[in-house]
Formats: sequence, structure tokens, C-alpha cells
Amino acid sequence: MDRLGIEFLSIFGMPPLEFISLTAELGCRYISTALYGVPLPELGYPTYSLKDDKRLRREVVAALADTGVKISLGEGLLILPERDSASVAADLDVMAELGAEQINVVSFEPDLRRSCDEFAAITEMASQRGLSTVTEVVPGFTVGDLATGMTVVKYVDRPEFRLLIDTMHIARLGTRPADLAEVPADCIGYIQLSDTTMVSQFDDYNFEAMNERLVPGTGEVPLKEYLAELPRDVVVGLEMPQREAALAGIGAVERLRPGIEAARQLLASI
Repeated sequence: MDRLGIEFLSIFGMPPLEFISLTAELGCRYISTALYGVPLPELGYPTYSLKDDKRLRREVVAALADTGVKISLGEGLLILPERDSASVAADLDVMAELGAEQINVVSFEPDLRRSCDEFAAITEMASQRGLSTVTEVVPGFTVGDLATGMTVVKYVDRPEFRLLIDTMHIARLGTRPADLAEVPADCIGYIQLSDTTMVSQFDDYNFEAMNERLVPGTGEVPLKEYLAELPRDVVVGLEMPQREAALAGIGAVERLRPGIEAARQLLASI
């Protein structure tokens, strides 16, 4: 399976048609995307809305067909204390129209039981549209560790609801390869790949995660050991934002190519 993709965070709001072209140029088959672009102002990208711009959606669908690139993951779907799951219905419609394969839903609802109910409801809504669902294990979020993630998976109890494993997040949680080995393979639906140091170089973890990650193999994360314990039939998205390099004028191809090459070598080694 040629399963390497490029994640939405890696391109800092690049318009979707350019993103698709970039992905094809770098020889990858998959992208993740959100419905709204919030670019770094310094890069000069325009804002956009795939939800509101029907013409752009048609152009994206055509570009995907022309290049063979697929949307492996729809991002930006949130569970919030003040919002009901029904509020994401229109977003799910757009993701399905774009041909997304699955969606990533994260919760900022501190009540775990309500989060579980909302995950179950959104999974049902997504399934009706042909979409699978994952939730990402992120330090500080409601699903903040593997144990909580498995609690949610068992509660939802549907094969189309699984976990997203981000190598940076699980490394910073102190996860061992043996811990990943205990997670059933059919409970993991997506992998986001990057490297980092084990001790943060930033005061704000979320800023670091969204803006500065390392080329696989250049940090301290046991990536080969992690990947050896993860399923071999799910998409691996390179999530490698490098804000400082982007602001220094290094283009997206030049920033991402080393990561793509390193990821391919890593995947070939397991």
C-alpha cells in the first residue's frame, strides 16, 4: 500500500488546488484538509472556505480526479460544551462531497461521558455519508492519552470509529512501543508522522505542535519502533509544519521533500 500523505498543518493555509498539485509533485497520494484556510499572513495565501464556495469544491473534486490524490482525512470537527453534534451535519455533507475517506473529531468537552455520546452521534452521522471517524490522542485534550482513547473506542463500539496516532503527541505522553502494541490494530485508523525532541523547546505545546516539527529521523522519537507496532494498512500523513523555515522564504516543496524522503525510507524499513 502506497500510504504516504501530507497533512494540512504542514502547508500553513496553502489554497487547496495548490496543495493538491504540491502533493502530486512530491509523489504522495493523500492529503488531509479542513474546510477553511487560515494562512500565515506573511506567506500571502488568500483565505478560503470549501464550505461556502461551491465553485472551489467543484474545482477541488476535478483536481483530485486529475491527479489521483485523495482526501484521506477531514480536519476541524470539534466537540464543544455549548454545541450539539447536529451542528456538524453541513460540514459532513461537504466532506462527503469532496470524497474524504474519514474525519478527525476532537473533543474540548471536559465531561467524558458527554464526549463519548457526541463521538457516537457524529460517528453515526458520518457513517450515513460514507465517512469513517477517528479521534486524535492529544496531551491536554479530553482524549489526552491512549487509555482514554480506548475508553471512547469501547463506548462507541463501532468498527468505523478508531484512534488517530500522532507520533509527536504520543512521544510527549511518554508512550512506549510496548504500549502501542497493546492497542488492537483494528482500533487504529490513521497515523500522523513527525519527529521532535523529547523535551519541548517551546513554552506553549500547542504552538510547537502546530508550527514546528522535525523531519522524521532527526529528533528523538522512536519512530521505527512505534511504526513497527502500528497497522500497515492505514494512511501515514506527514505532519511537519516548519513555520520558521516558511517565514524565511523556504518554499513548501523544499520544506517537505526531506520529510517525504525520510518517511519513505522509514516505512520501507519496517
